Amino acid sequence: MAIHTQQSVSGFIASDPQLNYTSKGEPRFYARVGQEHFRREGDGTFTRLEPTFHDLVAFRATAERAHERFAKGDNFVAEGYIHPYKTERDGQSTDVEEFVAKKIGHDLARTTYEVDRTRRTQAIVEQDTPTRAPADRSAPEHVSARRPSPSSEPAIGM
Repeated sequence: MAIHTQQSVSGFIASDPQLNYTSKGEPRFYARVGQEHFRREGDGTFTRLEPTFHDLVAFRATAERAHERFAKGDNFVAEGYIHPYKTERDGQSTDVEEFVAKKIGHDLARTTYEVDRTRRTQAIVEQDTPTRAPADRSAPEHVSARRPSPSSEPAIGM
C-alpha cells in the first residue's frame, strides 16, 4: 500500500489566533502565519529574506484544540491543503488562498515542551481492555503495541 501524503506548511503564528464559528455553527480557527525565507550564498552562508504571510484556518475539533494551544509567536507544522478562492476588495475580484489545516502541532525542532500522556494512556487501556480475547489474532500485533519510554541509561553503540 502506498504512503498517504498531503501538503504541509510550517512557520510561525504571526497574529493572535481567533476562534469563531461558521454559518453552520462549526468552530473555525484563524491565524495569520509567517514563513521565513533564506537565500544560500556562494560562500555557503545564508542571507535572511523578508518573511511572507499567509492565512491558516482549521475547523471543528482541530480548531478548538489549536485555539487552546497556540499563541502568537509559536512555531508550527500543519498538514492539509491550499484552498484558493475569490474575494471582493475595493470593487475588484481578487484571487486569494488559505491553508486549511487538518492536523497542526508545534514544531518540535523549534519548540521546547513536555508531553502529558495521561489521558492518551488511559484511553488506550480502556480501549484495549473490554472485548479482546487472548486467542484473537485478527489484528496485527504491532497495532496495539506501544514503544517503551526511552531509557535514561546511556546507550553504547558498536
